[in-house]
Amino acid sequence: MKIKKEYRFNNNRQIWRLLPAGDKLVIEERDINSKEVFFNCIEIKNGKKILKNYQLDEKYWAGIEIIYKDIIFFHKFAKPEMPGHKGILAFDLLEQKIIWQSEDYSFLFIHKDVLYSYKQHFEGRSFYKLDYHTGNLIEELGSDASYINKFREEGTKSSELGRFLFPQHFINDKDEEVNSKLNEFKANNVITGKIEYIKNNNHLFFNTHEVNSDGTLKNIFYVIDLKSDKIIFETILNSAIKAFVPDSFFINNNFIILLKEKTELVVYSFKQ
Repeated sequence: MKIKKEYRFNNNRQIWRLLPAGDKLVIEERDINSKEVFFNCIEIKNGKKILKNYQLDEKYWAGIEIIYKDIIFFHKFAKPEMPGHKGILAFDLLEQKIIWQSEDYSFLFIHKDVLYSYKQHFEGRSFYKLDYHTGNLIEELGSDASYINKFREEGTKSSELGRFLFPQHFINDKDEEVNSKLNEFKANNVITGKIEYIKNNNHLFFNTHEVNSDGTLKNIFYVIDLKSDKIIFETILNSAIKAFVPDSFFINNNFIILLKEKTELVVYSFKQ
């Protein structure tokens, strides 16, 4: 396998979330000091910027629900520093503008082009179907949550992620080759916490944490060629962190996307 660095993305702000969307990647960054959130979107294959440092009218207390068919669905928070979401803002990536918004409804999920939403009442919720592209009301569903739950697992998050491989925690894999290599690595190296890994054809991608002398943690990413049983790539993702950092990497087609030092995205290509 040949691994080549393609590009890096770094605005010196903390990367809060990475949201894959087809051949694109939406990056949510937060400046904790100025209390501002910025949204960027790039093409994964070359790093071309589709959306740059976009901000909503609400500069900080906002986030992303989902990206669906090149539309980003934003939300606000019911109360600052509280987890409850409020409102829906639909931003078209191609048109580079908000195409509809509502303060009345809150987002649940999308299933077959229908956006399922709710209104929060003093006691309980009422549910609604909306047209995902216009926000127009399709149907009132009442307050029966069991009807909604039938479709929740079939929601469309997975459809946007079909070309992506995400790491899983290593406990005991059905693949004996994975078990053998990762248990061997654990036996021969002083590591702490869980290993996160992806097996892709004849290669094993994984990251581990080591304890530094000052008690901080070092997060290291490796690629092992299972045929040759050799480490063919190694890089430090975080040199000195105080807590474990999950989901520091994922794979899209023949690209490895790495999150380094919480502020930098580095993308490598690989050929089998």
